[in-house]
Amino acid sequence: MKKIIAILCVIMLICIACFAVGCEKKPTVTIYTSTEDYNIAYMQECLNKQFPDYNIVIEYLGTSNIAAKVIEEGASSEIDIVYAEEYGWMEKMIAEGVLDSIKGDYDLTKYVDDAVPESTRDYVLPAIRTGGGIVINNKVLASKGLTKPTSYDDLLDPKYKDLISMASPKASGTGYMFYYSLVKARGEGNALQFFEDLTPNVLAYADSGSKPVNNVVAEEVAVGFGMISQAVTKITEGNTDLEILFFEEGAPYNLYGNAIVKGKKARPEVKAVMDYLDSFYTNASNEKFYPEPVLKNTDYKVANFPENITYADMTGNNLSRKESLLTKWDEMLAGK
Repeated sequence: MKKIIAILCVIMLICIACFAVGCEKKPTVTIYTSTEDYNIAYMQECLNKQFPDYNIVIEYLGTSNIAAKVIEEGASSEIDIVYAEEYGWMEKMIAEGVLDSIKGDYDLTKYVDDAVPESTRDYVLPAIRTGGGIVINNKVLASKGLTKPTSYDDLLDPKYKDLISMASPKASGTGYMFYYSLVKARGEGNALQFFEDLTPNVLAYADSGSKPVNNVVAEEVAVGFGMISQAVTKITEGNTDLEILFFEEGAPYNLYGNAIVKGKKARPEVKAVMDYLDSFYTNASNEKFYPEPVLKNTDYKVANFPENITYADMTGNNLSRKESLLTKWDEMLAGK
């Protein structure tokens, strides 16, 4: 009996070893993104279905932190694909030489023109356009005896102290798009003065573009400088106290894209996943969550999504302008 048990144990160990070896041979593709949790869950589901023989790992990190990690680690990074990274940070990574070129690999004519600027077209596939709005929680406003703001300047009222959430432009593309839109509308000096005056009312400058809307949903604040698509998703999920407001400066917006980290395109599994993002997932996610145009000839209808949005003037935004404005942002906060 002891001999039989010993033999069975050996067989079990062999099976475990074989299973482990099999797992090790399963190709892993690691994606880093700052997109929202519901988009991550949907992407994971789609990729697992499309690539059952791959181990798809999706990690969340803020836009600026993703760029910093890729720049620091380069080809040795665990990151294979950067998904839905803000274009300004993409330009930074391109300038640092840490992305693989995709020139000639994809048909970029199917994307809207402003989603394929010269500064990124050889390295970045468009993924998402997301506009921003002032997201309010009417229940919290009522509890504080406050009416709906009708302008950015209304938010400077001391009654809003600690009742506003905004992402830091240093950490988040969402925070930066609000900052840049007011720079365009009011000029640098006036925009910086506005944010200096707003800061006492901001509970904290968040490190993620998703946090302002989440803070509003959690009733931690009354007002969030947030993404339209995220707020719409929360409203559709049943958060009926939420409302999206737009002021006369228009809705700011950002473009986000996908890129392959330097040296990773040579791996067939990485290229296959990038191809899938281009051929299927961008359209699928836009149709489900992000109806603002990235692909030409599309007219998505997403429940509760505002219609006839007037967008802010976001022209002239480039890497050097962004770096200059972020330096001035630091100087503004340092003076507080």
